[in-house]
Amino acid sequence: MLLKNVKVLSFNVEEGIYDILIKDGKIADIANKIDDENSEIIDMQGMYATSGLIDAHTHLGLKADSLGPFYADHNETESILSPHLRAIDAINPQDITFEEARRAGITCCGSGPGSLNVLGGQYACIKTYGDVIDEMILDPYFAMKAAFGENPKKAYKTTRMGIASTLREFLKECKKYCEEGGEYNKSYEAMVPIIKKEKALKIHAHRADDIATAIRICEEFDLKYTLDHVTCGADILEFLKDKKDIPFLLGPSLGARGKMELLGKSFENVVKLAEDRDVCIITDSPVIPLQYLPVCAGIAISKGMPYEKALEAITINPAKVMGVENRVGSIEIGKDADIVIWKEKPLTTIQDPKYVFIDGLAVVKNE
Repeated sequence: MLLKNVKVLSFNVEEGIYDILIKDGKIADIANKIDDENSEIIDMQGMYATSGLIDAHTHLGLKADSLGPFYADHNETESILSPHLRAIDAINPQDITFEEARRAGITCCGSGPGSLNVLGGQYACIKTYGDVIDEMILDPYFAMKAAFGENPKKAYKTTRMGIASTLREFLKECKKYCEEGGEYNKSYEAMVPIIKKEKALKIHAHRADDIATAIRICEEFDLKYTLDHVTCGADILEFLKDKKDIPFLLGPSLGARGKMELLGKSFENVVKLAEDRDVCIITDSPVIPLQYLPVCAGIAISKGMPYEKALEAITINPAKVMGVENRVGSIEIGKDADIVIWKEKPLTTIQDPKYVFIDGLAVVKNE
């Protein structure tokens, strides 16, 4: 397939009009002019092209839409420490939210456990198109979900001291298991990539003191980690400015402040936290339905985030956080042909994409 005359907006590509050649589900070439008489040609007539949009923090397919709490499979309620649980064993690709995400241009996401447990299980990176999760996976375990604050505090009738102590002692046990071995333990085994810094702790933290505690423990154990939500991070902005190597996944920033630890919820604070660092914008879907990811980026732009930074926050940055930037996140030769075509400049107006391609297949057409 040959996409002609598209205005490309993408990381590592100078903005301009290009042709994009797609072969075998990959981007085979991108140039000012490509001739390939053997390909199906679609003239995009100067419409905009971005790479597929990406959200690195969702519960897509784990919390069923419209079906009530019995069909919610994102939080295990039996154990405060559940690192052996795998998101891919519960993600339901037939949930309507997958189609809604695709129709908005979201082609890839991180989906995984919620924040009820101090350790909730293994987050997966998946495409949003497919019938069987095994055929949609980019990485079945790119990060381990961890949580601080009100959710585990309420679920297990503990305190913030108790949460920190639970995690710290478990990390000590896992480190010993990793270094000395011992009888097989499913929970310890799941943590080996975390102790070895092969994978990241994906840490739910809203309140400023929870953010600081998460950093303290991760530095103590020399862990790779991300901070997800960072809702009240602006309260300790100067402290966080000295830690620019920590990936921030910011949001969800739409909606009401449903609990005390969300007092810092605003797009203005997202913009402050994004200064001088690359960030991801997240929906925490279904907290914000995933199809509103571009709306969130657009609001961030309206509050002062530079356009290019906002676009990268929902494309290449989440791809990097999930370790799949060699396949998705930008329009580059050799990457998966996950491409979204927009009639108007994306993120500046509310619009549906004209085309959405995933692995070179047109999964959405609004001609």
